[in-house]
Amino acid sequence: MTLGPLMIDLQGLEMTEEEKEILHHPLVGGVILFSRNYDSVEQVSALVENIQADRHTRLVIAVDHEGGAVQRFRHEFTRLPACAELGKIYDQNVDEALSLSYDLGWVMAAELRTVGVDLSFAPILDLGGISRVINDRAFHKKPDVIARLAFAYRQGMHDAGMAAVGKHFPGHGSIEADSHHEIPVDERSFADIEEHDLIPFKKMIDNGLEAIMPAHVIYPHVDKMPAGFSAFWLQEVLRKRLNFQGAIFSDDMSMAGAEVGGDFVERTRTALGAGCDMVLICNDQEGAIQVLDHLGDYNEPVSQVRLIRMHGRKLITRQQLTNDKDWQQRVKKLNALNPGQELDLGDDELL
Repeated sequence: MTLGPLMIDLQGLEMTEEEKEILHHPLVGGVILFSRNYDSVEQVSALVENIQADRHTRLVIAVDHEGGAVQRFRHEFTRLPACAELGKIYDQNVDEALSLSYDLGWVMAAELRTVGVDLSFAPILDLGGISRVINDRAFHKKPDVIARLAFAYRQGMHDAGMAAVGKHFPGHGSIEADSHHEIPVDERSFADIEEHDLIPFKKMIDNGLEAIMPAHVIYPHVDKMPAGFSAFWLQEVLRKRLNFQGAIFSDDMSMAGAEVGGDFVERTRTALGAGCDMVLICNDQEGAIQVLDHLGDYNEPVSQVRLIRMHGRKLITRQQLTNDKDWQQRVKKLNALNPGQELDLGDDELL
């Protein structure tokens, strides 16, 4: 069995019989977990093991676990600071900020790997300062600083056995509207976007970034469709001009920013046709079933190779990790940052 092009979610702490049947559909290639799927390390480890049971090809298990407000698993996991905390430190002490960014990526990835999660949709490469949904999830306002901190974060993830997913291409940070609830429109020219928002993506791609998630944002002076539905953004710019060879994951098709793509089947077809390797459908099981029933046969060998590379490495036990002195030291450094008050962005949104 190959990896299908759809990543879907689950309703609770255990799989229902219907969900077990859905996960055996050949179009399913991944599962994204939310806070509603987590109660404890033991429970989520068992859930992931059950998800993978009876599959000839392992599914890709993902979660949004950036730090700060966006951390799905909290109890028994290290409380991770928002990435903007590192940007503040960078302005005072560059070396310290880069070291902490590596630690943040490493601890996040290492802890997730102990429960069988393959990847976190991180790091954020958007510019800070304008978008209300990006907010303190962004490392900094300056693209060069974002690139440096994100590279250190990604290196920590890599050393812990996890691939990185840069988001939201070509940049969500320069528009205020929230694509979860609106259809953001960025009126800037391609040249303006290229000179600012694209810089972190380009630098990370040049340094081996494994995957990218495009934004549900329309840039009308470039293309009438949101980036995740745009062959110009995904094939002409991302694949050809930036020479990106990794996997492309769509953002959630149930978000308001995706509604311009039609119904769920049309959205999925358009996103795959534009160049996405895997399409995410979250918080709408009926929509996911519609796609499974009506998408038809789909087989893209190049996408298969890209997606298989997203499986995690270095699977260790939680006991082995907590006994590790590097983990202990890095957690102590992250705890000292004291991230303060958290913004509740809600459990049921893909960010």
